[in-house]
Amino acid sequence: MLLATGLYRASHLAGGVAAAAGGGVGLLLFGAALASSVALYLSGYRQGVFARYLLWCDVLVAGCLVPVLALLTDSAPIAQPSSWVMLLGSSATAAAAAGGEQRAAVGAVGLVMAVHTACCVQAGTARSLGGHLVSLVSSAVLAHVFWHYLYRQGVLLDEAQERAVRAEAARARRAERTAQHRALHDTVLATLTAIAQQRVDPTAAPFRERCAREASYLRRLIQRSDEEDGQGGDIAAGEALEQAVSAAEGIGLTVSARYHALPALPAPVARSLAAAVTEALNNVRHHAGTSTAHLTATGRGGGITVTVVDDGCGFDLGPTAAKGTGLRQSIHTRMREIGGTAEVDSAPGEGTLVELRWPA
Repeated sequence: MLLATGLYRASHLAGGVAAAAGGGVGLLLFGAALASSVALYLSGYRQGVFARYLLWCDVLVAGCLVPVLALLTDSAPIAQPSSWVMLLGSSATAAAAAGGEQRAAVGAVGLVMAVHTACCVQAGTARSLGGHLVSLVSSAVLAHVFWHYLYRQGVLLDEAQERAVRAEAARARRAERTAQHRALHDTVLATLTAIAQQRVDPTAAPFRERCAREASYLRRLIQRSDEEDGQGGDIAAGEALEQAVSAAEGIGLTVSARYHALPALPAPVARSLAAAVTEALNNVRHHAGTSTAHLTATGRGGGITVTVVDDGCGFDLGPTAAKGTGLRQSIHTRMREIGGTAEVDSAPGEGTLVELRWPA
């Protein structure tokens, strides 16, 4: 509204440039109107809102004083309703309606109408007064309606923004819970399953180390610390994969690993890739019926391809195969979230191959 009414005022001041160029009374009137306009709009742009006292000053100067001075100085030709002096009243009432309270705006419009009526009657130009009064009122009404429309749109936008923020917060909480569930599935649950199925020796040093790491993770989870996930920078792919291999060996799986030209990966990518490999190795230990797995990792143009192969019992890749948490969330979803892909190839009695690629 500052911009709209400011442009409206500028269009009226433009008509007074010629009068100002002639000097004398015209320059005086133009200077008064220009000073009032600059004070009102400069303050408004700086503060983001019209100052109420400056609105009244503008109404008194541009809307009332300028036409009265034009009449008193016997400048009747410029006091015509169609002259720039009288048109200033329209932008004065528009600003008052846009920036003032409703009662104050009505009072300002009434004052300008009374002054302009007196000036036109005194100057003998009352014939065209009706149209000019309509212009004064319509300018104020349009500014008031436009202000209320923008205010309502702003309220609706704020409400929509608040709903979006709440929805994003809920989505973030769900994503955090999902990530925690995946991590628990890949770590603590896998360890407890190995113990329950008596596949490992709980007193073995590697297994105790794995239990210690997972206990530390649980403490961080309870404390809601995101220190580890917030780390940035790059991580060597070989280092991340070695952690996954060590975790698998801690539950009794023998892993034959081969690496070739591995790149450094962004930290989130390296962690998600290692988690997906960990789950693939967990699946070998818990479901394949074998204690041996083969891991191959190869760098390719800044990216990486990792395969995990076993010669176990395999499974049917039918519609129900991807419903498990391990394949669907811990492997496929993790890789998709970092811009990678995961492919699984298996058949009953023929083992399983899991291929992870980043980027896709």
